[in-house]
Amino acid sequence: MYVRQFALEEVGMSSSDARIGITPFQSDGSLRGFVLSGRWPDTTKEWAHLLAFTVRIASMPGLLSTSTVFGVREELPEDPPPGTIGLVLAEGPVLGDEAIPPGHFAGGSPPAVMVLHPPHDTRPSLPECAGAASGCVLLPGLPHLGLDHRAAWVEADAEGTVTSMVSRVGVDPITDPDTAVLAMLLAA
Repeated sequence: MYVRQFALEEVGMSSSDARIGITPFQSDGSLRGFVLSGRWPDTTKEWAHLLAFTVRIASMPGLLSTSTVFGVREELPEDPPPGTIGLVLAEGPVLGDEAIPPGHFAGGSPPAVMVLHPPHDTRPSLPECAGAASGCVLLPGLPHLGLDHRAAWVEADAEGTVTSMVSRVGVDPITDPDTAVLAMLLAA
């Protein structure tokens, strides 16, 4: 198990000492999710940095067997460590017999959903980044109320170096394969 906490100073926001903690957990050798502690990310930029950490974990050989969707939950595990605020749980693979169906989250939309792609499912942005993993986080909005969808995309190599990071506000989910799949899972 790996433990990492990042401070706001690391994401360019030094106005507070509040920390966001993230601890991955696995079962049977596979990545099953992350425990979040401290506080929730406040901005798209902080969500992008949280995604960068999760993609670094996904780049570790063997932890993620296929592209997997993760849902953010504001519920706590049994007997949580002090400061725990929620979970990011593996919901299921994107493709295959066990793929999660469209509308999976329709009963209760999570504050964020993400997809992580292991190295064998990622086409790296640069040839020298062979073995990179990638991921996307979608922060669903309510466009008809003026709250735009937001998203971030990250790629990281096996050494943990972030090779690409992009974040956007006002995202039309249909314009990107990852956000389109995540939006489909959120739709009723």
